[in-house]
Amino acid sequence: MFKTIVRPDREVVFVDLDKVLFDYEGAWLRDIEANPKIQYPQAIYKFYENLEPLPNAVDSIHFLDKIGYEVFPATRQSAKNPLCYTEKAVSVEKHLGFKYAEKLFIAPDKTLLIGDYLIDDNIWEGFKGEMIHFGSPRFPNWD
Repeated sequence: MFKTIVRPDREVVFVDLDKVLFDYEGAWLRDIEANPKIQYPQAIYKFYENLEPLPNAVDSIHFLDKIGYEVFPATRQSAKNPLCYTEKAVSVEKHLGFKYAEKLFIAPDKTLLIGDYLIDDNIWEGFKGEMIHFGSPRFPNWD
């Protein structure tokens, strides 16, 4: 039997994981400093699973949900780490809860996502909704 999938009646917000929800950069630099011979720290087992949230990120996601947005974590896969699919889902569940792990999108091209907003540290010019450039002067952090 097929299920009918209904688009949420709330505005859809996709939120990137690396450098937006989680401190990818801090973990990457820490691992490079610990072992300068590592070329791709993101390829280390449990790299993504052990990422810590950026300040106010988790509270901001729950706030967006509370005020009426349908929030979906969205990320790209890492070609350097074939375990990233699982590790990213575990990290989302650990910090945001199972509800968000169920809604996790992993896509190589975020212009394929259909939503009202995309919060990302990269600019996806083909995204059909409003692009919120996290880390930019207008949106430097979650505050």
